[in-house]
Amino acid sequence: MRDKERRRTYLAEVICCSLAVFLILGKSAGAIEGVEEKTEKPNILLILADDLGWGELGSYGQTQIRTPRLDALAREGMRFTQAYSGSPVCASARCTLLTGYHTGNAAIRGNDEMGSRGDVWNDPALEGQRPLPEETETLGDVLQANGYVTACIGKWGLGWTGSTGDPNTQGFDHFYGYNCQRVAHNYYPTFLWRDGQKELLSNEAFQAHQRLPEESDANDPELYGAYSGEDYAPDLLLEDALDFMTDNADQPFLLYFASIVPHLALQVPDDSLDEYEDSFEETPYTGNAGYLPHRTPRAAYAAMITRMDRDIGRMLDHLETLGIADNTLVLFTSDNGPSWVGGVDREFFQSSGGLRGRKAQLYEGGIRVPLMVRWPGHVAPDSTTDQVAAFWGLLPTLVEAAGGSPSKESDGISLMPTLRGDGQAQEQHPYLYWEYAKNRQAVRIGDWKVYRPRLSAPVEVYDLGNDPEETTDLAAVHPEIVVDGVTIMMTGRTRSEHFAMRWD
Repeated sequence: MRDKERRRTYLAEVICCSLAVFLILGKSAGAIEGVEEKTEKPNILLILADDLGWGELGSYGQTQIRTPRLDALAREGMRFTQAYSGSPVCASARCTLLTGYHTGNAAIRGNDEMGSRGDVWNDPALEGQRPLPEETETLGDVLQANGYVTACIGKWGLGWTGSTGDPNTQGFDHFYGYNCQRVAHNYYPTFLWRDGQKELLSNEAFQAHQRLPEESDANDPELYGAYSGEDYAPDLLLEDALDFMTDNADQPFLLYFASIVPHLALQVPDDSLDEYEDSFEETPYTGNAGYLPHRTPRAAYAAMITRMDRDIGRMLDHLETLGIADNTLVLFTSDNGPSWVGGVDREFFQSSGGLRGRKAQLYEGGIRVPLMVRWPGHVAPDSTTDQVAAFWGLLPTLVEAAGGSPSKESDGISLMPTLRGDGQAQEQHPYLYWEYAKNRQAVRIGDWKVYRPRLSAPVEVYDLGNDPEETTDLAAVHPEIVVDGVTIMMTGRTRSEHFAMRWD
């Protein structure tokens, strides 16, 4: 028996030694041939649409606007059904996305034109929004510190060039596009910003808000010719994004592509508009509700989204061409719900997907947004999750995916367990919190939504699990939820010195 045991021990030792030699030699051979297995930092392509409603993609139920590439992206990765923006308007939503703070703690909590008051929307001498404070740590900052080259291409809206909120000093090695979100109301601007310098374009200057004279024939196509030009900004943004990916294909990069589509005005080149010719019954939009007139507003709006879809497809194809698609984490979402002015027919397109509300409101239609994530080998294709997610969770998620960690605490919780398919390990927020326009607040606690439309108004309560359309106010039936929600509203925010004036 002892001899048998000695032989077993000897054979085990021989096998272990042989295996060790095999692994060492194999590893050495792999290193020589350049095929050694290693964990690479993923490239990150974060795409943010502008005012795209929850129901405006085919993968979220849209039937009249064609979005084949984004629908394919949803099938290739994970689609979230309960994802939220950080705010119902542009600047504050982008702040929550890039800093990981909800609007109770963020420095930017609304659209604010350089501290100006009154009607500034048509002042051509004014450019830029309230800037991020100098000490802000953005997603770009954290990834730069982790070895990434970073770019923001598109719309910024978080501080004018030369301010503390300049994108080139807020974590982005490269910036190209619109610094000011108000200038972005025109798709044919006279210039774009490139790393602190104005890049002049071949477009004539015109006001981004116009109205046809009442005596004019709104069906006359010649009336609309003045609202276009030679250089269509989305085309330029796409080309710059492709160049950035090409130039940095051999190192980890973050490309934050902040599209200006489908934010108004209604402007799209004829080759895209022709795709929807005679698709809808049309009433010309005369400009009576802001922005620019258009003879076929429904076709223009649909064409803008379909063209954006095409451009995103070109970016995804370029990743394949460069051979880096399998090591690129792609996210697509929108900054808030759909608009309601400027010729948009959100009822016709069911832009909110049946949800109540729209942009600039804290009902679900204003803050629930599409979110899809593709990461080959990490995120299961054709998967769907009802995990509740919010913009302020994307920073810790992406930083964890990159193998780094923020130096400052934020309000976000990483979604990596969900993305990896391990929902049981996913940490949950005790609540989500929003505030907007000085006196509107909303809280989500589990499936309960508590909403206060203004400080002096009664609190509303909705059961999103059974009533996602927020049709039935249950405040009188569930006073305990009212108490919980109001308690959070009273304590869920801070009076940031950078934003105290909004609450004075």
